[in-house]
Amino acid sequence: MEYKNYYETLGVERSAGDDEIKRAYRKLARKYHPDVSKEADAEDRFKDVNEAYEVLRDPEKRAAYDQIPPGGYGRTEAGQRPGAGAGTGRGADSGFDFHGGGFTGADASDFSDFFESMFGRGYAGGGAAGGRGTAHVRGQDHTARIEVDLEDAFTGSTRTVSLRAPAIDEHGHVVERTRSLKVTVPKGVRAGQQLRLTGQGTPGIGDAPAGDLYLEIGFRTHPLYRLDGSDLIVDLPVAPWEAALGATVKTPTPAGPVDLKIPPNSNGGRRLRLKGRGMPGRTPGDLYAVLRIVLPPADSDAARKLYQDMADTMAFNPRAAMGV
Repeated sequence: MEYKNYYETLGVERSAGDDEIKRAYRKLARKYHPDVSKEADAEDRFKDVNEAYEVLRDPEKRAAYDQIPPGGYGRTEAGQRPGAGAGTGRGADSGFDFHGGGFTGADASDFSDFFESMFGRGYAGGGAAGGRGTAHVRGQDHTARIEVDLEDAFTGSTRTVSLRAPAIDEHGHVVERTRSLKVTVPKGVRAGQQLRLTGQGTPGIGDAPAGDLYLEIGFRTHPLYRLDGSDLIVDLPVAPWEAALGATVKTPTPAGPVDLKIPPNSNGGRRLRLKGRGMPGRTPGDLYAVLRIVLPPADSDAARKLYQDMADTMAFNPRAAMGV
């Protein structure tokens, strides 16, 4: 089915106000009215103009139409006729009869299949076709990204988030407004996972339901932990003697500190695994502690003597592997 660009037909922008649309319609209707126009395709153009105005002059129908992406949902066909000239001079249509001044007076049977697919045959406001039907168009789904703290996902939580979300204003236009929503963050939610908020998308038209809002989860940078899928990584500072001699030290986890055994002769960068201490889930992730050896400062005579004794008694060259 060919998508109808009603704005293009009337030669107005999508942001055009009611008065601008009305002026454009009246000018084009006068130009293509079969009783006065000399254009070869005047009758077809006149029908197109009437159909476009029938939709854009009505807030409900315009809102329903605006929810269709430009070009339509599926394939579009080329050759859509461009607007029949802009021009919004107020005097352009003076003295012309428009069948009642507010309605197109058009017969809905003249409208396209595209119009019928949206509103049904016979939905021509105020016209002789009679019967003002109601458009029923489900609202659009929307996706937004929110960032949560790692602790929220570790334990599950409820957070209030502010979003710029679509709404329909008093003129039937789809606009963005700030909304506050309470969002339940499930325990164990992963980065990139989407939470579906039913009915929180664009409002529907008529009796049709609103669309859904999908929130894509992201995580704020955490001062201690890095996420790798469901695994957590933490840099764990250790003293040289803890790494050299081995020790049991406390290491942080989101659930609280736990004891971690450091094997003797551990080097900096060694990863020690705490199974099941990562993010919760059907298969919980692991937590990896990466050892970072921290040297105590040589800021006293005793400390300097200890370092000197090590230098004198230990034949240690940390650059031996580099051949220097």
